[in-house]
Amino acid sequence: DIDDVGHKYHLELVLEDVLDKDSTVNCTAEVLYHLGNKNIAPAVQFTIEGELKNTDEADNIFYSRIKSLEKELVAENIPDSHGSVSPEMEPIRLLAQVASGYVIWQNSTENTKFQLAQIKHVKQVKRSDDCLEFDYMILLHEMVSQEITPWQMTVLWRPQHGVQVTQDSCQPKHALE
Repeated sequence: DIDDVGHKYHLELVLEDVLDKDSTVNCTAEVLYHLGNKNIAPAVQFTIEGELKNTDEADNIFYSRIKSLEKELVAENIPDSHGSVSPEMEPIRLLAQVASGYVIWQNSTENTKFQLAQIKHVKQVKRSDDCLEFDYMILLHEMVSQEITPWQMTVLWRPQHGVQVTQDSCQPKHALE
């Protein structure tokens, strides 16, 4: 506890590469949850020892495939009701995973534990620049309360430039219907 500021946690983690399960790196982090104001994201400082596998080649293949589509990509229910993700939708799921990490960080408290449960709907937005833009409706599973919350997020991405969530908002439960 830090008087009049918040609660600080020191974490030691092993991060697993989602593309290569045998590749791991050690991570240490300090997370500060501010007292009182629940609208402030936790402050996070971290260090990573080592490097995860370079994804440039896979990123470029995915980028080229999406850019070459005649019609904008539209998909639903990733993973499906059996937990399956088709190989061509795996990069869309990974992009949502990264973007939802930002949404989760911005909206977490000491008493929440969010996890991306499913992409209900994703639609590519046509752009004139070199970015890919996707509008996602995702379902976040809050593990403590067991609630499923629909969340809309707009995501920009291009290889070697990272993921940017340009807009996100919690949706009413009836958005699932």
